Amino acid sequence: MPLTDVSVRNAKPKEKPYKLADGLGMYLEITPGGSRYWRLKYRIAGKEKRLALGVYPAVSLAQARTARDEARKLIAAGIDPSKAKQEAKQAAAVAHASTFEVIAREWHEKKVDTWTDDHAVKILRSLVLNVFPDLGARPIAEITPPELLMTLRKVESRNALEIASRLLQRCSTVFRYAIATGRATYNPAGDLKGALKVSKVEHMARVGPDEIPELMRKIRGYDGDLVTRVAMQLLALTFVRTSELIGAHWSEIDFDAAEWRIPAERMKMRDPHIVALSRQAISLLREVEKLTGGRPHVFYSARGAGHISNNTILYGLYRLGYHSRMTGHGFRGLASTMLHEMGYSPDVIERQLAHVERNKVRAAYNHAQYLPERRRMMQHWADYLDQLAAGAKIIPLNGVA
Repeated sequence: MPLTDVSVRNAKPKEKPYKLADGLGMYLEITPGGSRYWRLKYRIAGKEKRLALGVYPAVSLAQARTARDEARKLIAAGIDPSKAKQEAKQAAAVAHASTFEVIAREWHEKKVDTWTDDHAVKILRSLVLNVFPDLGARPIAEITPPELLMTLRKVESRNALEIASRLLQRCSTVFRYAIATGRATYNPAGDLKGALKVSKVEHMARVGPDEIPELMRKIRGYDGDLVTRVAMQLLALTFVRTSELIGAHWSEIDFDAAEWRIPAERMKMRDPHIVALSRQAISLLREVEKLTGGRPHVFYSARGAGHISNNTILYGLYRLGYHSRMTGHGFRGLASTMLHEMGYSPDVIERQLAHVERNKVRAAYNHAQYLPERRRMMQHWADYLDQLAAGAKIIPLNGVA
């Protein structure tokens, strides 16, 4: 006789486990401890087996019968419901281990040694704040282009267009990593080309080449802190990134070799860099050495315990009248433009700008590539700036000069 809700509810434990049959192979097993389990007895391929259907009262009589009927359909089709249940559980575990967040964090961990610490933190933080809340728990193989676009549109709606664009690139890289590791077959980010608003490119502010003479004269006449003045002069002479300059250590300076060797961990893309120092650069370093030579940093802050900040140089340029017209980074663009016009090889210029060589095999020795040519170029550039500051009308000659 089939079970009823009342009979199931009133079933009491006994000294030994016992069963209450419901029909079609389903029964309720009651243990001495009072636990009640729904089971289904069935045969497949000539073997008798048992399938767990749930625990009462979490699974009611009606729910257990529904589970039994679904299992019997599988049996009728020649499918073992126990095996199907196990495979479904494994698939769920794989899906959980293949969510966007799990794979993104794995990708980040694989790449972290190729970035600076700040850059690595910035990349992960952008995903944590903007992508993981919507897509982090989703199996990566199931994410669709509209789903990804909806997530990025939230960032776009804040008018953070550049962030949205970078997130699209980072997500695309994560999807490619998932494909390469066998956990996805499709990159939905590839279908979003042109779907986001494009931010207007704003180059770092810099003066024109014809304004260099006045700029150099004003910097030389800067009446503020000596460390700030020398920092601005060395940016013009070396055209390194501002972060690379302000973090310079005396241990990186080799006066005898006239070289400044910036270690990989301080470079944007973890590639060591050599700056050939002109006579003028050496002279400026000797000047500031009298103030900060006994400390680790070259450009020590008079107000704190560490080096000067990016704003120190920016505010110095503001004091000289270049607000919104010139930045520390602007010296890189000026040098690149002028040196190309002077006839230097693009390869030599790009290497001195420390633009990254994507081939990691070559990156191992690229920091010293074209070094003799770079030495000549850096001295020529320093002499050229001196002549401009002195008011001479200079016509740039071929880079071999």
